[in-house]
Amino acid sequence: MYSSPITLEALLVLDAIDSRGSFAAAAEQLNKVPSALSYIVQKLEEQLGVTLFVRQGRRSVLTPAGRHLLVEGRKLLGAVSKVTAQTQTISHGWEPSIRLAVDSIFDVQSLFVPIAQFLTEHPNIEIDFTEEVMNGSWEALIEDKVDLLIGAPAPIPAQQGIRTQPLSVLEQVFVAAKDHELSFFNRPVTKADIQQYRTVITHDSTKRGIPWSSNIIEQSQHFFVSSVEHKIHAVLAGIGVGFLPKNRVQCYLDSGELVALDYQHTSEASDLFMAWKTVNKGKGLARLREILQQHFL
Repeated sequence: MYSSPITLEALLVLDAIDSRGSFAAAAEQLNKVPSALSYIVQKLEEQLGVTLFVRQGRRSVLTPAGRHLLVEGRKLLGAVSKVTAQTQTISHGWEPSIRLAVDSIFDVQSLFVPIAQFLTEHPNIEIDFTEEVMNGSWEALIEDKVDLLIGAPAPIPAQQGIRTQPLSVLEQVFVAAKDHELSFFNRPVTKADIQQYRTVITHDSTKRGIPWSSNIIEQSQHFFVSSVEHKIHAVLAGIGVGFLPKNRVQCYLDSGELVALDYQHTSEASDLFMAWKTVNKGKGLARLREILQQHFL
């Protein structure tokens, strides 16, 4: 059982007096008589055994103890306001938060504009945003760690209750830094050629499932990274070569920092998916999916 002389009403009174500078002005703001505010403050001071306000001319100024109480109290007022808004949101079928995961292979920068649109429409809904890789992305959805999955690659797991929507097409290109030896080949690069060099590989983020492998040159030396963004910069630095999403590295191809290798084993274009569980009927998730579909499709 929680018990404290500090009430929300008292905190609202302290906030109004501090903001308006006097008991009279605060009473006008709160639609109360000044004597009612004086009684609330006096009672709180007696129960806490502290002085909260001192007079400085015509103004009522908080003491250090009063300032501490109000600073911390405003956090409580903000939390109560947030809970109130979220409760009203839930009562109308809107979730208080949505957990969203993006696969590392997807261009995450392209997501923030539609997400900003959603948050402008629904400022009381929070977004919890994480990054996963390959099978780890699907695992996060299957194990209910996220509500919506963006940019997940094929194959789609044979899991009941998952709905998917193609969101974009992944076109990968085999690249090397401009000064890498493979960049100077005047013929198609073979797998045997690549085996003499280091390839950069992105780790699958799965915790329980079998990690997927994609476009791995088995006999080459490997340099492992945790995201496609890290892989891009590792290739740019000349650490190794590898397949990368063309749309993510087009600027480096245009500038000449990266060179697209004529590789005899090309990677076919494939879909990247948006996925969610059918049991999730929240209006927020439905609206976010709608905005993403309008943006990308």
